[in-house]
Amino acid sequence: MKKIFFCLVAVTLIFGCATPKKDVLDEAIFYPPLPNQPRLQYLMSISNEDDLKGGQSSFEEFLVGKQTSEKDIGRPYAFGSVKGKIYVVDREYKSIIVLDLENAEFDFVKAKGLGTIYDPGGIWVTEDNYKYVADFGRQQILVFDKEEKFVRSYGEPGQLDRPLDVAVYESNIYVCDFDKHQIVVFDKESGEIINTIGTAGQEDGEFLKPTHITIGQWGDLYVMDAFNFRVQKFDAGGQYISTIGGHGDGPGAFARPKGISVDQEANLYAVDIAFENVQIFDDKTGKLLLYFGGYGNSPGNMYLPTGIHIYYENVDYFKKYADKNFRIKYVLYVANSLGRAKVNVYAFGEWIGPPLPEMK
Repeated sequence: MKKIFFCLVAVTLIFGCATPKKDVLDEAIFYPPLPNQPRLQYLMSISNEDDLKGGQSSFEEFLVGKQTSEKDIGRPYAFGSVKGKIYVVDREYKSIIVLDLENAEFDFVKAKGLGTIYDPGGIWVTEDNYKYVADFGRQQILVFDKEEKFVRSYGEPGQLDRPLDVAVYESNIYVCDFDKHQIVVFDKESGEIINTIGTAGQEDGEFLKPTHITIGQWGDLYVMDAFNFRVQKFDAGGQYISTIGGHGDGPGAFARPKGISVDQEANLYAVDIAFENVQIFDDKTGKLLLYFGGYGNSPGNMYLPTGIHIYYENVDYFKKYADKNFRIKYVLYVANSLGRAKVNVYAFGEWIGPPLPEMK
């Protein structure tokens, strides 16, 4: 797959994220655009409960007028997932919205009492559906169980300054602390700090205002070192491995980097709020493979994007939006702070239709 990506990147850098010709596949939006071999398809956007239900039919709208659900997304920031559900951190409502894909309904994590959420940032959802929420207002990590009930918190006074993101791997809880310029590692059972990764600086292994963290399939850590305009990779023990990106205004660089996610083949997806797109990198070489998005309110565009999340288990819920000639491998969600489309849903996959003509 990575060899294919390298072949496509030159085409993408020239043509950006253009929409394919409508006489080929109607309104389908692919990246890179046809007649290149597509690797991503924009599927749909979710801004309110009606979008989950599939919206009104034209006949229903004619009869009763256009109906808009009161259950909507305000300012999405980050995501977590389990099969059948998407958890959306909403900075406007200061809460966690639950998108129930099975029942096409919106709900909220009932955070109250000791579990009251003040200012949520990142979220990590484990396979057993425990939600770890970085709350920089409380200077803690809050944990909710599979029934959305508050379980416990991590972080005593003075241990965390501004925890913006969190990730969990085995018995370790990794907290991205913006003001401390480091990753603070808690033991899941004892709640004690067992390690810190990084100090303030610009050298390898140092941070300047880190904002996001994610974990690869084998436990490697990826940290968005925002004010150094780069992503740094570490092993699970905190040993520095490599750097991706750098400051710049062109493809492969970062201007205002935000959320990150990693697929099972260790391709790194990184959001940039200034470019209003997502760039995909080979984490072994640091090479740019592809980018998608772009500013605007048209389908597939982004408007001040912040978070991104890759998930493999919810493909079946979105197959109906995919072109019949495009086989989905996984879906990814991108959060837009502004604009009509709050959550963009894309699919990574492969073309299984008739051979496409070579690009002239």
